[in-house]
Amino acid sequence: MNYNKKTVKDIDVAGKKVLLRCDFNVPQDKATGAITDDKRIVAALPTIQYLLEQNAAVIACSHLGKPKGEWKESLSLAPVAKRLSELLGKDVIFAKDIIGEDAKAKAAALQPGQIMLLENLRFDKREEKNDPEFAKELSSMAEVYVSDAFGTVHRAHASTAGVAAYLPAVSGFLIGKELDIMGKALDDPKRPFVAVLGGAKVSDKINVINNLLEKADTIIIGGGMAYTFKKAQGYTIGQSLLEADKLDYAKDMMAKAEAKGVKFLLPVDNLCAAEFSADAKPVLAEGNIPDDLMGMDIGPKTIAAFSDAVKGAGTVVWNGPMGVFEFPAFAEGTKAMAKALAESGAITIVGGGDSAAAVEQLGFADKMTHISTGGGASLEFLEGKELPGVACLLDK
Repeated sequence: MNYNKKTVKDIDVAGKKVLLRCDFNVPQDKATGAITDDKRIVAALPTIQYLLEQNAAVIACSHLGKPKGEWKESLSLAPVAKRLSELLGKDVIFAKDIIGEDAKAKAAALQPGQIMLLENLRFDKREEKNDPEFAKELSSMAEVYVSDAFGTVHRAHASTAGVAAYLPAVSGFLIGKELDIMGKALDDPKRPFVAVLGGAKVSDKINVINNLLEKADTIIIGGGMAYTFKKAQGYTIGQSLLEADKLDYAKDMMAKAEAKGVKFLLPVDNLCAAEFSADAKPVLAEGNIPDDLMGMDIGPKTIAAFSDAVKGAGTVVWNGPMGVFEFPAFAEGTKAMAKALAESGAITIVGGGDSAAAVEQLGFADKMTHISTGGGASLEFLEGKELPGVACLLDK
């Protein structure tokens, strides 16, 4: 896949109407509807401010939640328009529909330097179906399309891919950074290139491991998925997470790594517990895990070995926690990994989702080169898949 795409800096937007796809899918308080975390809105500001400074008229759009094509008051983007207005220090005009009379009238009247926000795209079921007629109507309001919602580029929806058939399409600063940093890490990494993979399931990471075996110098496996690999090595894993149908795959991957000269590191000791609970008493097990225990985190010897492997790295990509980091007694492995990345001096890229949450929660976010804004999208990026919302952008 070509990651070298045009950004807003490569085109002239002065005096033009720009359809800007943002990711305003923000968490809200269920009772009051108040936005509980505005990080995604804040992340969109640099692109919005640049477009407004360049004298473009900005028609922003986004989805929120999963309304499945139905109009739901609780999922209206009105609170987002209000918060965006506060952050920009200027009025954000809000359309009561998406491609209806209100949106079209407001878009037609929109002047350079002004911004409006359309209602939740997913209130129309044609958005997720990438319906060409809906995409055409959406794009008819603008002259240029700017994509800046990295969290949605792995989906071929009308607003993420469809509109590019009707408008010149470029990326905003958020997607530009993702492509620049993650694209380079996969295509031309500073070596040694170390991939740290965690999370619960092997099945979620099959394609990632396959792809990274072609590119990485070292692959580190932690989290729940490690126990399937341990079992494949012949160890007992007690009550730990096991995907029995993935044992052959695990053996194949380890054999492939050996044949390619890729270091494949698995836990040598684990913190275990008799039950899956925050109050469970941690028990250290080396090698085999007793029948009545389940693995909950990596142990001290593993932490030392994994941290060592990261120390000398040139590039580190991390996706997925090392243990049940939500429980303080079993957060040490994930915390140690975050610390090792922060102190490594390497180019450090943290995939979205749980690993991003862990790094933020543990206070290491500002020490990372890049934290991806898209969970599913960054995973498919690491799998080497073509992302529809990136493929549709103009090449440089």
